[in-house]
Amino acid sequence: MTPSDWARALVKGSYDLHVHVEPDLLPRKTTDLHLARRFLALGLKGFVLKSHYVPTGERAAVIRQVVPEVEVIGAVVLNHSVGGLNPLAVEVAARSGARFVWLPTVDAANELREISRLPSESRPQWARLQDELRSAGLLPPPIEVLDASGRVKPEVRAICRVVAKHDMVLATGHLSREEILKVAEVALEEGVRKLVITHPDYPTQDLPLADQKFLAAQGVFLERCLAPSWTGKVPWDKLLTAIRTVGVEQSFLSTDLGQPKNPPVEDGLALFADRLRVV
Repeated sequence: MTPSDWARALVKGSYDLHVHVEPDLLPRKTTDLHLARRFLALGLKGFVLKSHYVPTGERAAVIRQVVPEVEVIGAVVLNHSVGGLNPLAVEVAARSGARFVWLPTVDAANELREISRLPSESRPQWARLQDELRSAGLLPPPIEVLDASGRVKPEVRAICRVVAKHDMVLATGHLSREEILKVAEVALEEGVRKLVITHPDYPTQDLPLADQKFLAAQGVFLERCLAPSWTGKVPWDKLLTAIRTVGVEQSFLSTDLGQPKNPPVEDGLALFADRLRVV
């Protein structure tokens, strides 16, 4: 499917804050350099490089040197490959220019519990790699952000302090409802100014609308991703209801694209606009 001219014009100057591209440990639709050149050609402003396994701050800096007209933004995802709930990894990422921090995704205990219930054909692209690493004895136990008594772990609070110091964006990753609510409370206490709930409508998060409204009222942003609805994991009606109920002011659109079978990453925001236009 090709986006309409109307949608292309509407999203000019936009940022996509959630993309997965090569180089990566998983097959991807495109490379970071090619994507930057496509963004430039289409009048898009920038994107955030997300990898479940490696920090991307230095990669982003290189691409900005090559295509300075496009703001390529680095990130770090706090999975086992960077030490998990590791404040030092956040500090180093910040000093390398990264602006986004995701709490655990593929190594989150909540994600493992939910994915284990799915049939193999419904599991995400990265699940096979996780299985390989686990079978090789390389993966530590899944990451919990709450202790045995249900309190947010001290290292999470320390991460929030580093994020606040550098005025970074903190995203909740693939945490559960209980974890999201408790981490959000701590993050706001520690002075995090830019807090994002990662795809709250996705099945492994499935945050009730009442919780989404509660968080939005505190200035928290709710990320609405194209890929989960495009692939049928989040029904369009559910996504649209969430946007209408919570309000557009605290909802933002990103694509979460880059998987080989999905649309080109640079088309994602315009495709999203076309889909929202017809409802």
